Amino acid sequence: MFLTISTTGTPERPATDLGFLLHKHPDNAQIFSTSYGTAHVLYPEATVERCTAALLLEVDAVALVRRGKGKGRGGAPDAALAQYVNDRPYAASSLLAVALSAVFSSAMKGQCAARPELPADPRPLRIEVPALPARGGADLVRGLFEPLGWTVTAEPVPLDVRFPEWGDSRYVRLELAAEKLTLAEALRHLYVLLPVLDDAKHYWVSSDEVDKLLRAGEGWLPDHPEHKLITSRYLSRRWSLTREAMERLELVRLAETDDTEVEAIDNAVDEETDTEEKPVPLAVLRRDAILAALHASGASRVLDLGCGQGQLVQALLKDTRFTEIVGVDVSMRALTIASRRLKLDRMGERQAARVQLVQGSLAYTDRRLKGYDAAVLSEVVEHLDLPRLPALEYAVFGSARPRTVLVTTPNVEYNVRWETLPAGHSRHSDHRFEWTREEFRAWARRVAERHGYEVEFTPVGLDDPEVGPPTQMAVFTLATATATPTPTPTAKEEKAA
Repeated sequence: MFLTISTTGTPERPATDLGFLLHKHPDNAQIFSTSYGTAHVLYPEATVERCTAALLLEVDAVALVRRGKGKGRGGAPDAALAQYVNDRPYAASSLLAVALSAVFSSAMKGQCAARPELPADPRPLRIEVPALPARGGADLVRGLFEPLGWTVTAEPVPLDVRFPEWGDSRYVRLELAAEKLTLAEALRHLYVLLPVLDDAKHYWVSSDEVDKLLRAGEGWLPDHPEHKLITSRYLSRRWSLTREAMERLELVRLAETDDTEVEAIDNAVDEETDTEEKPVPLAVLRRDAILAALHASGASRVLDLGCGQGQLVQALLKDTRFTEIVGVDVSMRALTIASRRLKLDRMGERQAARVQLVQGSLAYTDRRLKGYDAAVLSEVVEHLDLPRLPALEYAVFGSARPRTVLVTTPNVEYNVRWETLPAGHSRHSDHRFEWTREEFRAWARRVAERHGYEVEFTPVGLDDPEVGPPTQMAVFTLATATATPTPTPTAKEEKAA
């Protein structure tokens, strides 16, 4: 990865002042170790009239994988061959942003012990990045940098100059020019916007990223026209963190409007005397109900089928009664997020031996799923088209045949209680259907009878006397250890098996 920062000067204000600002002497080539490679700082030119500092980051692609032990985003941006063959060592990304922060930390903070007056002095700046991933294209690049005072040149890089008909890649060659901008402002812009344009980070995004974003965005992010997109992408689209950041940005805007401090506005709640009880989220109630049912079944080896981003797997890991936990999902992206959530790359050997994340489709039989005590289908069935539901039924109840199966799904009758849900709309845009209580029970009884299970029903959440609970759960228990399914699998199912 390569980036240059240039400035011009006069005998009264020499361009070589850039060396003081960056805390790197123009006569020296310096080397710095980073988490994923080696950073080199050198000056291709250093005169009174013009000075250019270059940052070259050599990424160790193998170390990038090994550091994460093959698990999660830090170990592999995607899966399989993509662990080693990807754009991380070449195109500007969060790796380069982190290197900027580490190598030029004092400059980014606006500190210069030798010449304390320099950091606040705006100067002409030019920044060049030869290869920048831009998910959104050149238009988005301009939309992010131009409101900050930059003149932007973003030239799309063709996929192959020998085959123009293939079109452009998702990369651009970026040049930024500003007549009057402090170096600290420029570095903070790059620190935030490089990973935003890449729309990816090489490390797990935790709550401290909100503080990093607000520190780097101080003075420019609250009023940026694309602050919502910047916040969402910088925080890897994690909804809870994005909401927290947006609320804090709004406080900053209000404080600037009233010419006061944020603390003076954000004082409406006295945490010591605030005793109002907050309602427990439905997702938490659902997980608690599932855990209670699993405890009652005596299960120790559990499948989370359609595990999504790993919330239930995380809860199961906290309970030592569950000795083996397997999360299954068809989405590799969801499994990657689950891996980050669980911190698999930092998990101890004994804990890591209890959990496994595997990719698989519930529409096909899978020998890996046989022999478990219990399986959970939490908010899964409603995401399937109804014609595909029999395939899932056979794969779980006919082929895998765990002793206990828990199925939760929304109760469509309860939807009238959601004030923000328009009439006739599903709770989620991807729901193919939502059942009434009677429809769900009829389906569950048919499945139980067909595959040799007994079934009981449990409400999850407040059981409204008129419309029932928001979530309904069926608990299937295998009738006998020797029970065999009655239906014959289809040719497609036999082939998949």
